[in-house]
Amino acid sequence: MWNFILYIVIGAVAGWLAGYISKGGGFGFWVNLLVGIVGGLLGGWIFGLFGIDTVGIIGNLITSVVGAVVLLWIVSFFKGK
Repeated sequence: MWNFILYIVIGAVAGWLAGYISKGGGFGFWVNLLVGIVGGLLGGWIFGLFGIDTVGIIGNLITSVVGAVVLLWIVSFFKGK
């Protein structure tokens, strides 16, 4: 149960940070959560390609933020802004 709550908190924080880095502000709790969770999966995949292994909450947060920033960059690229 605590792992699930921690996963949600890390996803929300990562989504908020990625929104702040990419656009200058967050997108609201639910969108931040979604961006953070998808970003965590994308970041884990990207880090795996380079053989980078992260450990602990800070490592998971960094992985999620990197993935979420990449996700937002891809979305903005296709959006055309």
